[in-house]
Formats: sequence, structure tokens, C-alpha cells
Amino acid sequence: MTEAVIVPAAARPATERRFLGSLGRSAKGLTGLFLIAIVVLCALFAKSIAPHDHAQQVIEWRYAPVVWQEGGSTTNLLGGDNMGRDILSRTVMGAQVSIQVALIVVSIALVFGSTLGALAGYFGSIVDTIIMRIVDFQLAFPFLLLALIFMAVLGAGFATLVMALAFALWINFARIVRSETMRIRTLDYVDAAITMGVSQLRIIFTHVLPNVLPAVLVVATLDIALVIISEAALSFLGLGVQPPTASWGVMISEGRDFLYEQPWIVIAPGIAVLISSVGINLFGDFLRDYFDPRLERM
Repeated sequence: MTEAVIVPAAARPATERRFLGSLGRSAKGLTGLFLIAIVVLCALFAKSIAPHDHAQQVIEWRYAPVVWQEGGSTTNLLGGDNMGRDILSRTVMGAQVSIQVALIVVSIALVFGSTLGALAGYFGSIVDTIIMRIVDFQLAFPFLLLALIFMAVLGAGFATLVMALAFALWINFARIVRSETMRIRTLDYVDAAITMGVSQLRIIFTHVLPNVLPAVLVVATLDIALVIISEAALSFLGLGVQPPTASWGVMISEGRDFLYEQPWIVIAPGIAVLISSVGINLFGDFLRDYFDPRLERM
């Protein structure tokens, strides 16, 4: 990865223009950003966009078909589920849940993992050995399996879901930050700061971490998509967000028994998960190419 440097305030407008110019020339960056914008807008304005209360049950809405099918109605554009709830309203509210879980989980994992990774890469020796052996131990378990074990011990629920996914995710940030810190640790400006008597913790937080930000940003963006898919999977299994809260995974789980007769019950939340993951991955790929143009040519 190319060296990242702290950008002076006067140079930031030019940097921003270069970023926007690169984004404007990138089809996958623009496509990813457009898809992300749709999901984020649905999450921010869910209550205004949703035509009905997501938990409202109306007997006439049970198994109501989508508006373009025979018997469909503009009252339920995407139909109704097996309990007489509006699918469009629940899908829109599900975006709020997924984005909220993803942002909280990635923020916790980023702060915790980046801090430990920076300490391991900067100090080395016994600190590095202890932290990286913990990382190696966690790597022996698949990501989703580790989250499942965590939730099986502590039980289902929103708070447990967040803790389980953050616990399984922090190693991604620890590994990349450790690697970048070991490289930055050898640079001249770090040696100069040490010679001037700057404390080691201050060097880490003011000289090292700001320079690993591009790499961390790419990892965080891609991990948001991973968390959204994992949240849906755990909720599908009944270990994540609990009903009657609208969640894409819960909606798919509730509609799986009606997949052949009323497929629209699972199609809407399934497409929502697809749009979110594809959009975030496309934008994450653009960020990776922007911060390291060599990867685009490989």
C-alpha cells in the first residue's frame, strides 16, 4: 500500500477535489455510492418513507400480493406478510436496524482493534506476541461461527448481537494496523519525534494512527457489508434482532415457509440485503483502488 501522509490544512481542498474527480471517473464508485445512498436515506427517513407502521397487523393484508399482480393494491405496494403486516414498511425499517448495527459494530471493532494493533506494531516484543497470539487464536474460528458461539453463551438480543460481531471483527483492524504501524515506525519523522522526547503514546495517536487511516477506512467500509450480512444471518437463525422489530433476517426467516406460494415476503428483504452488500463492496473497492492505484492494475 502506498505511503499515507498527514495532509496540511491548505492542501486539503486539492485533495478533496482529487478524490471527487477520481470518484466521478469510477463507475463502480458511483454505482456503490448510489446504492449506499438509497439504503442510508431509507434508514434516516424510515418513519417518513414507510407508508404504515411496521408492526401494524391488518387481517385483510395477510398474504396480500404485490401491486403489479392480480389482486394487488396500492395500499401494500410490496404486498403483506403472513401476519398481515406491510412488507414495504418493514423492509424500510429494516434498513434502519441494519445500518445501526453495522455502524456500532464497526466503530467498536475499529477503535479496539486499531488501538491494540498500533500497540503491537509500535512496541513489538512481548506486547506484540501476546496480542498477535490472541489474534491467531481467533483466526482459528470462522467469523460467523465465533459470533454464534459468543451469542450461544450470552443469549440472543440486540446488545449481545453487537458485542458478538464486534468481538469477532476487531482482529481485522488489529492485523492491518499492526502491519502499517511496523512500517511507519521506521520512518524518519517518527525517529525525529522520538529524538525530540515526544512520548510514545503521543507518537502513536498523533503520528502513527492518522497515517494508517486510509487502510483502516477501506477495511471498515468492507466490514460494514460483512456485518449487514452477518446480522441478517444471525437474525434469520433467531439469535439476532428479535421480533417484532423489523429486520431483514427476521423477515426472511418468517417468510421461508411461504417461499413458493407468496415469494414476495422474502424477495423484498433479500433484495435489500443484496443492494446494501453490493453497494458497500463496490464503494470499498473504489476506496482501495484510490488509496493504492497499483491494485487496480493487477
